[in-house]
Amino acid sequence: MSVAPRDETVPPPPGKALPRGDRNCNPDGMGFWSLVREDFRTHARSVMEPGFWVLFVHRFGNKRMDFRFRPFRAVLSLMYSIGYFWCQWVWGIKLSYVVKVGRRVRIWHQSGMVFGAREIGDDVHLRQNTTLGVATRREPWAKPTLGDRVEVGAGAVIVGDIVVGEDSVVGANAVVTKDVPPRVMVGGVPARIVKRFDEIEAGEGLSEASA
Repeated sequence: MSVAPRDETVPPPPGKALPRGDRNCNPDGMGFWSLVREDFRTHARSVMEPGFWVLFVHRFGNKRMDFRFRPFRAVLSLMYSIGYFWCQWVWGIKLSYVVKVGRRVRIWHQSGMVFGAREIGDDVHLRQNTTLGVATRREPWAKPTLGDRVEVGAGAVIVGDIVVGEDSVVGANAVVTKDVPPRVMVGGVPARIVKRFDEIEAGEGLSEASA
């Protein structure tokens, strides 16, 4: 007699449930087309940049949730689904509309990019072969958050319910499974702090004062 596999999924703790995707989570204070124009400028004003089109589809996927007339929204949802899978098949970039994405995010290059984050802040730069997502399928809600102005190098893996602090740099091929404080550079497997930008700036200030 076969036994059904046991569901070992861990329920999210309070405040950790993922967005339901039932509302527009585009950045506040800007309309859809204003966001598109800003994304276009961020991507060197080039329609040939895959990152621009991935964000266009993402912004569109969120904007459609403003329409409450279900038959019309169903058409928009079909259009979004086509664009979403097109971005995966053609450019190898996966970014669901339920991921909250800030302004002026730059997606460099293409291929092997999975952005299964909880939130991506403003002015974040993401490079090829980057993975953001869960560390284990037992905790599908445990996804990372990237603060403002974070730089992520090629091949980096950032997984789990962690926060990468603002103005930090994740080095190429680093594997990040723990929180990263603001204004540091991390690298290695597993990732560790290799540089603190505040200390560097303090040292430069001391050198200038003693000159």
